[in-house]
Amino acid sequence: MIVEEKSEETIEQNTGPAKAPAQPPAFPLRGLLLVGLLAALVGAYVIYTGLTSRARASSSLERATLANSIPTVATVHPQVTAGAEEIELPGNMQPFVDTPIWARSSGYLKQWYADIGAHVKRGQLLAEIEAPELDHQLQQARAQLATDQANLKLAQITAARYNHLFTTDSVSKQDVDNAVQAAAARSAEVTSAQANVSRLEQLVAYEKVYAPFDGVITARNVDVGALVNADANTTGKELFHLASNTTLRVYINVPEIYSHAAKPGGTANLTLSEFPGRQFHGVVVRNAKAIDINSRTLLVEVDVKNPTGELLPGSYASVHLKLPSKTEAVTVPTNTLLFRSEGLRVALVRNGRVELAPVTLGRDYGDKVEVVSGLHPQDAVIVNPNDSIVSGEQVHTANSGAQAE
Repeated sequence: MIVEEKSEETIEQNTGPAKAPAQPPAFPLRGLLLVGLLAALVGAYVIYTGLTSRARASSSLERATLANSIPTVATVHPQVTAGAEEIELPGNMQPFVDTPIWARSSGYLKQWYADIGAHVKRGQLLAEIEAPELDHQLQQARAQLATDQANLKLAQITAARYNHLFTTDSVSKQDVDNAVQAAAARSAEVTSAQANVSRLEQLVAYEKVYAPFDGVITARNVDVGALVNADANTTGKELFHLASNTTLRVYINVPEIYSHAAKPGGTANLTLSEFPGRQFHGVVVRNAKAIDINSRTLLVEVDVKNPTGELLPGSYASVHLKLPSKTEAVTVPTNTLLFRSEGLRVALVRNGRVELAPVTLGRDYGDKVEVVSGLHPQDAVIVNPNDSIVSGEQVHTANSGAQAE
């Protein structure tokens, strides 16, 4: 036991007296307040940031929806052209005079004297018709005329005798009147017979068919022995077709915008594919003096001299009509046009909104058209506009307006 106590004393001497355990330092109250305030600020910032982000996202979605609801269109600028000093229009050449020749006497064709391509003069014999029945009718009419003339002569002699006898009171006044009126009736019969003879003589004269004017035979539709019927109640056949081609008529339809260039006396040049490099001089002789309401064109006649006959009736020609003044114009693609009940329109973009502008067209080039009024080179024209597009509609443009090619 003594040893154990000593040991404890020895341990106490070596280690010294025992110390009390260390206590954690006391945290100041001010630090706690700062920590709480910082946590509140952080929380408030997180809440504010979340609300702001949600509001910004909602506003961005609203703007995107609104932007998507506005259509986007492609635009082009009208292309400036130098303007037309002349216009080229299609036309068909026609004879100055063109007529079918029909028979006026029925019978069989005895002989024809002109075939297609023959140049004939006015009054030239073209054909003969054999009509023996008609010849016999004429003979009968002439015999009847001779009979009526003999009866008239007898009646006139009788009337003269009765008038002489009446002066001696040998006959009554009634007998004189009967004789005079009988002579008058015979005179009327003679006049009728003479008219019948003249009619049949004219029909017999129609057995010979003559050319009514100088020209070229373009068709012959009968041959020797063919039955020729002149009855208006039956289907007939024209004997010949005659055309005068020393001067040719060319009819063209001039657009309304160029109608002022189609005044009588103006010049026009013609070109034909069968005469490359050549031009034929023509003169505007007349126009219809009225615009066709369906085509909005003016019918114009151009006459061309053809003394040598090298120009053939029926040929296709391009007529170059001179304009009195140079016309400034622009061109746009055809897919920019809008056909509305109120007239032709194009859709323009001005200040981000649509404006429907009326235009007046000139020449048609196929994929593009000439606009002579209603557009300016700086205008932005919508390509392929929607049929339901209206003025005032807001749009976006996909480009800044390329130049129309």
